[in-house]
Amino acid sequence: MRKLLLIITAIALCACSHKGFIPVSDGAQLYYEERGHGEPLLLLHGHTLDTRMWDGQFKEFSKHYRTIRFDFRGYGKSSLPVEGQQFTYTDDVIALMDSLRIDKAHIVGLSMGSFVASEMLAICPERMQSATLAVGLIKTYPGPSTPLDSAEIAQKRADIEAVKAYGIENKKKDWYNSLLESAGSGRDRLAEPLWDQINDWSAWQWLHVECRTLYAKDAADIFYSKTCEVPTLILRDMHSNGKHPSMMRQLPNSEFKVMEDCGHMMNMEKPEYFNETVLEFIAKH
Repeated sequence: MRKLLLIITAIALCACSHKGFIPVSDGAQLYYEERGHGEPLLLLHGHTLDTRMWDGQFKEFSKHYRTIRFDFRGYGKSSLPVEGQQFTYTDDVIALMDSLRIDKAHIVGLSMGSFVASEMLAICPERMQSATLAVGLIKTYPGPSTPLDSAEIAQKRADIEAVKAYGIENKKKDWYNSLLESAGSGRDRLAEPLWDQINDWSAWQWLHVECRTLYAKDAADIFYSKTCEVPTLILRDMHSNGKHPSMMRQLPNSEFKVMEDCGHMMNMEKPEYFNETVLEFIAKH
């Protein structure tokens, strides 16, 4: 009987755990992992990082939701971009959701992932059950509707040469130190997993002329032209001045919280605190 129960348990675990690749535009593929049952919840990682950023959330969130984490194009195990090919991270997220037959999901993003989540509030709010925007709001610099001009391309080429001259390893260490120095008392817990991801990152974005991967102003113009009813939690780190962002005027169902003793990588520094905060918010909606 005990052996039968173990077999049933193993089958159940396999049934709720999946990983693989999802095709998106231009032949690219996104690596994803899925675990749990219930309402879908997508985790969107930050720049230079990958799915491992969510190690402190993936198992815990999957106890309550069908939880999916994935690598953005150009990060982790997903395809590298192709210089000159236009794509956006938001379009890739929508393609991922379509492939996994997800009509609507709770979206949790941090930093770059939060930029993408905020764009979704403008472009496809009907695909969102709720949004959590951690240390990152909608951008207002030019989007894909404004092609890169010759001056921008020349500047990007110059920046690439400067990075090569300085050294990728040195550049990565500077980025790592800036994130680590922003941390609170959870710095020691953050240090090793943060470096592992930055060190493994291909640095493609620093070495190529990258397209406009965020809708940015194209999405911001839509967002600020109307109200959005999607329940939204905006999280700021301890370095915030505590001022409510202007985005909240367009979000009547939004909440704001400064995460005490947390720097930029709050979910990795204080996973229990982050999980409790996010899960409590999502449970309301």
